[in-house]
Amino acid sequence: MGNANKAMNESMTKNQEFMLASQREQLERQIHLQNEMREKLMAMQIARSRELLYWYGAFYIMAGIGMIAGYRRSRKPGTLVPLLPLTFVLGYQTDMCYGSKLPRLKMEAENILGFERELVALPGGLPTPTTLDEARMRH
Repeated sequence: MGNANKAMNESMTKNQEFMLASQREQLERQIHLQNEMREKLMAMQIARSRELLYWYGAFYIMAGIGMIAGYRRSRKPGTLVPLLPLTFVLGYQTDMCYGSKLPRLKMEAENILGFERELVALPGGLPTPTTLDEARMRH
């Protein structure tokens, strides 16, 4: 009888170890899947920003040519004033697409997560299975 209990305990222990290993592998796969999806979304956002930069750059060139032509005709410096804010916007967009803006944003995000965590905390805290069940029952 003792051998049967010992065998059952060993079998149960092996089963628990197998289940734990399976859960760990499933969790790792989920983490990798979520990271893969995040990377794809970020790549799409960067591609979208670059496409916007091309359109904005073309607008900037056309508007700049028009403003310079207007200045040559009127000799009023006020016709060139819109170039200043347009230049800043173009510079920002270029830095975002091809410069060091994204690494700087990543560093700032890491600082926020490291030193100002309360800024990103969810109102009411993290949901728990109990709060989710309560919300589900209300609807």
